[in-house]
Parts: sequence; C-alpha cells; structure tokens
Amino acid sequence: MNTKKIQNVVIVGGGTAGWVTAALMVKVLGKTLNITLVESDQIGTIGVGEATIPPIIPFNNALGLDEKAFLKATKGTLKLGIEFENWRQKGDKYMHAFGGVGKNFPFCDFYHFWVKSQQLGYSSEFGDFSLNYQASKQHKFAKLNQIEGTNLPGIEYAYHFDAGLYAKYLRSFCEPLGVTRVEGMINQVTVDKKNGYIQSVKLADGNEISGDLFIDCTGLKALLIEETLSVGYEDWSHWLPCDRAMAMPCEATSPILPYTRSIAHDAGWQWRIPLQHRTGNGIVYSSKHMSDEEAKKVLMANIDGKPLGEPKVIPFRTGRRRKQWHKNVVAIGLSSGFIEPLESTNIHLVQTAATRLLKFFPHHGIKDEEVYEYNRQSLIESERMRDFIILHYKQNQRDDTEFWRACQRMDVPETLRQKMALFEQSGKIFREQDELFTEIAWQQVMIGQGLIPKDHHPLVDSLTPEQITELMDNLKVIIERSVNKMTSHDEYLSRL
Repeated sequence: MNTKKIQNVVIVGGGTAGWVTAALMVKVLGKTLNITLVESDQIGTIGVGEATIPPIIPFNNALGLDEKAFLKATKGTLKLGIEFENWRQKGDKYMHAFGGVGKNFPFCDFYHFWVKSQQLGYSSEFGDFSLNYQASKQHKFAKLNQIEGTNLPGIEYAYHFDAGLYAKYLRSFCEPLGVTRVEGMINQVTVDKKNGYIQSVKLADGNEISGDLFIDCTGLKALLIEETLSVGYEDWSHWLPCDRAMAMPCEATSPILPYTRSIAHDAGWQWRIPLQHRTGNGIVYSSKHMSDEEAKKVLMANIDGKPLGEPKVIPFRTGRRRKQWHKNVVAIGLSSGFIEPLESTNIHLVQTAATRLLKFFPHHGIKDEEVYEYNRQSLIESERMRDFIILHYKQNQRDDTEFWRACQRMDVPETLRQKMALFEQSGKIFREQDELFTEIAWQQVMIGQGLIPKDHHPLVDSLTPEQITELMDNLKVIIERSVNKMTSHDEYLSRL
C-alpha cells in the first residue's frame, strides 16, 4: 500500500491506447490531475485495430465526440457485424451480426423456435432473421432504434476507422483540455529501490519525467509492466495457435461494405476492413504451418484493390500479463496482452481498461484492495473473450489441412467446454453478468460453426407447426420491408 496522493499521471506511449486513456482521464479527472503523455514519432503503431464493436459508441458519446466529425476525421465507415467465410467448411459463410435476431419471448430466446423450425423442415438460415445481416448483404444502413411499427430492435452498429487518424483526432481533443504531450524516445526507467515503484522515465535528450502513476501503453514491447517490473506472461498459444500477422492496405473499392470480412485460409485467416480512403487487409497465421512467404502469397492473391505499400510482418504471442496493474504501473492496450483481432476486441479492451482505471482510481494513494479488484475484473474479462475466440477454431469442421484438424483435437478451457456442451444438449447459453459477448453473439457463432442444439425450450411446443411457420414467414417479411427502406451505405457516408 502506498498512501502518496496521486497527482501526476504519466502515460508512456501514444497510439490508440495512449490517447484513448488520456482522453477519458482528462475528460473525467482533468481538473484534479496533471496528465503527461510521452510518445515518439519514430515508433510506429501496429495498425491492425481498425474494426470495432458497438460499445465504442457510448464511449465516444461519454467523451462528447460528434459522430459526423469523428467519421470525417478518421475516414470511418459503419460496421454491422463480421462475416466469417470458410470457418466451418470451405465455401460456408455466416455472420456474427450486431443487434437482435428474430423475436425473443419471455424465458425463451428466438433461436429455440428456429431450431424447432429446422426440425420441421423449414428452410432458413439463422441469419435470415437478423436485421443487421440482411442490411449488410444489401450494403444498406440506417439509424434505427426499432423496426417501424413493431417492438423489434433496430440496427446496432460500430465503426471501421483508421486507427492512426483516431489517435490523432483524440490528441486534438486532449491537448486543449490540458494533456501535455512530450516527444521523445525513452532510454532509461528509474525505479525506487525501497518499494519497487517507478519514479521517472528519462528521454534520449536528457529530459526526465517523474510521476506518481504510470500507464504503460508501449504496445507489445511492454516497457514498464514487463521489461521493468517483470510481472510475467500467461501464454494462450496452445489454444490460439496463430503467432504472426501480416498487414497491408490497398486502395478502396466500391461499394464500401458495412461489415468486416474474416476469411479462413489453410493455416489462419484474413481480415478485410473497408474505410473511406482505403481497405485494411491482413492475414493472421501459424508460423508452424505457414511461412511468411506463403502468407504473403495468400494475402496478395486475396485483395481486391491496388496495394498501398509492402506487407508488414507482426510477430505476437497470444495471452495476457499476469497482472495488468502492478505497483504504480497499469498496462493498457497491447502491453497488457494480445488477443488476435478476430472479433475486433483490442480497441474495446483499451476502452474498458481505461474505464476500469477511472472506477478504481487511487486518488489518495495506491491500495492493495483496489489493485486486486482491478486485476480480478481484468482477468475475467479477458478469459471470457479468449473463450469466444477459441470457439471459432475448436468448432471448425474442416479436414483439408493439419492446422484445422489440430484445432478440432485441442483441449479447451473448462469454461468454454461447459458452455459448448450445455448449448449442444439443451440450446441454453450461460453467460456471466460482466461478459462482453451476448447470448445472441454466442448463438450466432455456435450455430454458424455447426453446433446445433439437440433440444429446445418446452415453450416452443406450445405452438403448432403452422404457427411456427407463420412466425418465421412474418419475421422475414418485416425484416425485408425494413431493409428495403434503408439507404445504401455509400449514400449514407456521402452525406457526411
């Protein structure tokens, strides 16, 4: 425990993690703190985190950011979900779409009725009853809280944007509010020999910056939390075997799709993220099953625009720091760990970490109880996300490469094994209260990957087969009419 009042906060590293943290901190606690952000233009950012999930909208709203100005500044587009291609088997595709699917009933989610309809021979995909998915397929978008004339949920969305431009936009937000940016490379970290706390960072030009609390946003390098404090790393590569990524933008193509594409290949998968001015492309792969040269060939053969630069290789190791907060250092962003960007969670983890830090901010000194609870919540959050990512690999039904066969054979965390078994046997989903991914998200991925429940809720049997068929038909008509009224995604963006 350290009872020293926290007044000087030093954020080490910029990029999305650094500036998101600075923005939230100065917005909420700016009048009580001195906030300094140290970064160097010589250090590049990873640049793969250009797709987000819906919680970014309330986060941006909390900062008071104007959506139109934000989309203009970041060359952003709208995102309705992620389409997974070749993940179950080659040629298959499904979408983890945001928002609702079908119509839920008290004590019984819609997918129980869908499962029953399949048993009755009704021909439909689960995604046929997702407004987001149907809008995505037609490249449509509209701001819609509810489907007109019904109590059914409307469109839920997130963004694609240029992460570098997002950081720049947040910098322009932070500096007028009082965040001090210092340019420079750090070449020394000073540690108090008595308590092990970091005292200061020294720059190459001799400038020394002292602080009471340090935020490590130095990316995979983890300069403070690992290189200096050595908290250790929990390796998840036995569950998530990909260990390299290769990123490369290309020219934008038309129409601009309102969703992310995730395309499985022989030993990994490729992302495609459409922005206004370019398309972000990359491939995530296992170096045990695919060489860099092979990965480059796959990536280059599967882009649909003129390349803008050479592919950049990014080695990584999936997992997390054993402590996200240790002594007077809090790791936020890639310094805290890495979960591959399959479900666009990395920017979200930055935002939740920054939010959690504010909730447990050690205003009157760092207390063990607050540090413990911060780390406990961080662990639960990251492990549940990890399980959701593992599900995509474990539940594949491909037999064409050793990579995918090995994924099928692997043991999975007990938390995931139980969730999969419960769903397969009963069609039920158990979800912790603080988990990010909703029941509908789990349903879409499990069903999309071929895990179909063997049973359904007994409430379904209170409807006759004719009533179930009528329910399905009516929902399809309602969704189709709603999508037909929407404008195209390109037209919506042009109005900005």
